[in-house]
Amino acid sequence: MEKFTTLTAIAAPLPLANVDTDKIIPARFLKTIRRSGLGVHLFDTLRYDVEGRERADFVLNREPYRRAQILIAHENFGCGSSREHAPWALLDFGIRAVIAPDFADIFYNNCFKNGILPIRLPRAVIDTLIGDASQGDNARLTIDLARQVVVRPNGEEIYFDINPFRKHSLLNGLDDIGQTLRHEARITSFEEARRAAQPWLPAIAPV
Repeated sequence: MEKFTTLTAIAAPLPLANVDTDKIIPARFLKTIRRSGLGVHLFDTLRYDVEGRERADFVLNREPYRRAQILIAHENFGCGSSREHAPWALLDFGIRAVIAPDFADIFYNNCFKNGILPIRLPRAVIDTLIGDASQGDNARLTIDLARQVVVRPNGEEIYFDINPFRKHSLLNGLDDIGQTLRHEARITSFEEARRAAQPWLPAIAPV
């Protein structure tokens, strides 16, 4: 998993509440178990018309937001089903952080597992950041995870809270597998001792 330290990037304003996971990545695109290739279908029903043509009024179809790495939205982002394809699609498009007043719990947890930083901030602050983002390429935001601040274009720093363990995992690029592999030496030692003490038991299959 790619580390998340400091990100300075274009932020796309998406002033919508209750954006569910089916809106983020429609169910018809869930046949794959690969994390790549889903970005083109991110917000498919919002980005494209019934003929598959881009909707000119959707934010991610306009410059400079085609290159956005930060998304700013309203309440209850990521509600609906628990599909992990939703953060996969965001990440494959290039989104590394989502800022909103709150998130659905499963989506929120899935973001951390896939290297996306979800940031909770009050609605009034969100509206200010959406105003910044609406200025386009000249209004990039900076997110400093180590210091836990979002820096506005005018230099104002906005503090955000984050669980220390999740912060550590993102800073070091550790997903669940990475966290487990940190203990690889102890796991190997346990397996060797188990084989020696209980040779009649079946071997543990290698990962």
